[in-house]
Amino acid sequence: MINAQNSSTSRIGSLTQLQWLAVALVVVTGVLHVYAGIVEGRIPVALAGVGYAGALVLFFFDYRRRLLYLTGIPYTAVQFPLWIVAKSEYGMVDYVDKAVQVALILVLIYLYLNTPSDSAGDTATAAD
Repeated sequence: MINAQNSSTSRIGSLTQLQWLAVALVVVTGVLHVYAGIVEGRIPVALAGVGYAGALVLFFFDYRRRLLYLTGIPYTAVQFPLWIVAKSEYGMVDYVDKAVQVALILVLIYLYLNTPSDSAGDTATAAD
C-alpha cells in the first residue's frame, strides 16, 4: 500500500506544466458548472461539473490519460451547443466558462497529439 501511495505521489509530481494547466482549466469549468447548476436549479449542468471531477480523479490515479484527453475534447465541445439551446440569458460567468472550455479543448488536443500512444500511464510527456 505504501508503494502505491509513493508511486501515485511521484506521478503527480511529474506532471508537465501543460498537464497542470489542463487540471486548472478542468477545476475552473467544473466548479462553474456545479455552481451554475445549483444556483439555476439545473441538475444536468451540475452533473457536467461532477463529470469533470470524475475525470480529475481518473487523471490523478494515472488511468489512461491519453484516453481522458481524447474523451475530454467532445465532452467539453458538446457543451457549447447545449449551452446555446438551454440558456436564454448569458452572463459574464457563462462567457468566462466558455473561454476556459475553448482553452481546455486546445490543451487537450495538444496533449493527446503529443502523448505517446504506447505509454500506459502517460505521466511526464513531451507535451510541455
